[in-house]
Amino acid sequence: MDRWGVPMIRIKLKHLLDEKSFNERRRITLNEVSEVTGISRPTLNRIANTPGYNTNTDIVDALCKYFECTPCELLVYIPNETDGDI
Repeated sequence: MDRWGVPMIRIKLKHLLDEKSFNERRRITLNEVSEVTGISRPTLNRIANTPGYNTNTDIVDALCKYFECTPCELLVYIPNETDGDI
């Protein structure tokens, strides 16, 4: 690991799923998200369950369209312990 550590940007997929389910008063599954967005179920599962999972802008774009949100609402930056040394 380098001096700066590994960047940690998390995708708030579970949070947005819960919020959309609550607002629409129905259960929304990863299968449904997969069918609508074209993102494979295994990829969605990794995004939901692997902190810091690395993805691409096409997936971010598809999720933003599905959840009708901006990247700022989908992604969160988690600072590293070494970020204070900058």
